[in-house]
Amino acid sequence: MLHSKVLLPRTWSLLVGLWLWRTAYSPHIQICLMQQQIKGWQRILSTSCANCAKNQRLRQKRVISEKKLTRYFIDHRRVSVTGGHGGQGINSFYSEPRKEFGGPDGGNGGDGGHVILKVDQQIKSLNLVLPLYRGFDGEKGGSKNCYGANGGYTYVKVPVGTLVKENGKIVANLVQHGEEYVAAYGGTGGKGNRFFLSNENRAPVTDTAGEPGQKRVLDLELKIMAHAGLVGFPNAGKSSLLRAISNAKPAVAPYPFTTLNPHVGIVNYQDYEQVSVADVPGIIRGAHLNRGLGLTFLRHIEHCRFLLFVVDLSVSEPWIQLQDLKYELDQYEEGLSKRPHVVIGNKIDLPQSKANLLLLKEQVEQRVIPLSALTGDNLEELLLHLKELYDCYVNAEQSHKQNSVKW
Repeated sequence: MLHSKVLLPRTWSLLVGLWLWRTAYSPHIQICLMQQQIKGWQRILSTSCANCAKNQRLRQKRVISEKKLTRYFIDHRRVSVTGGHGGQGINSFYSEPRKEFGGPDGGNGGDGGHVILKVDQQIKSLNLVLPLYRGFDGEKGGSKNCYGANGGYTYVKVPVGTLVKENGKIVANLVQHGEEYVAAYGGTGGKGNRFFLSNENRAPVTDTAGEPGQKRVLDLELKIMAHAGLVGFPNAGKSSLLRAISNAKPAVAPYPFTTLNPHVGIVNYQDYEQVSVADVPGIIRGAHLNRGLGLTFLRHIEHCRFLLFVVDLSVSEPWIQLQDLKYELDQYEEGLSKRPHVVIGNKIDLPQSKANLLLLKEQVEQRVIPLSALTGDNLEELLLHLKELYDCYVNAEQSHKQNSVKW
């Protein structure tokens, strides 16, 4: 009777009907319902119960093709920056009872905000930099000699070692954490009529508008993309090699030009040193003439401190690949192929590769490291030599009293 008084008659009759309908279940149906409830409890309690958590399965992420990736390594970005507009001055006169002619009291407008590039050592790529930035506008002046507030600064975080170019000329070199560069100055705020008060003009009615902010188009370019760069022809196995020595996951497929954008992987050593390795998209003959993927990816190689030439041992005369690669690099920038490097003979697991390896060593004076990125054969030799190249780079920078780039 108590429940019937508290609940509405319609609600009470519905609950009674549901209870009678529940008792009509057969024992088999009730067991099935209990099992479903237990599964629901396990999903709820899986965060605190280890046995129940085993019943859950992690959902695997869907494989995304490289064309749909929105975040990958970018070492060049063109940015349009515009400073904030200055606030407008105001034309106003002070007036109150018994003081009708109090004089001009229009305040000045606030200055527009600057657009500032700020170095952050946690940022490694320019992929987060947008193509357009605009500073905040200053507020207009107010009556009673109230000045408008200045526009806030707009900070753009960039990696260490960012070159700022304008019309091909270097205007800033940002190499230290926290360093700032004003990319675009904000406009000056307008003047209120109080500013024009003088002994000759006791009641000025002149006010000025704020000035527009500075407009510039800047090219941001990283001096160093990675410590080591994987250089090779398409389908030489560069992406597979990067996946084998690091946690990077570039796209891998049995056809050329799988990699359309550069990827950077980090190789960790026991002494807590980290060496960054870049997977540069494939270079073809005539790349210095902007053929294929062209000059864009030759610039990526320019930003690497030492090179890893990846040669496919399964093709006939693999030393021709090495000669063509060095020729393309020297045509783009003289002496680029003479940077510290090592020759990597990939796909040693194929039967025809062993015979080509002997011919390659006869034709090449540099050290050749045979390995298989697919099976992992002889990767230890590559990692040890990679650490030697990195140590030589660090010692060279210290001898010139320069700070080596740490990842």
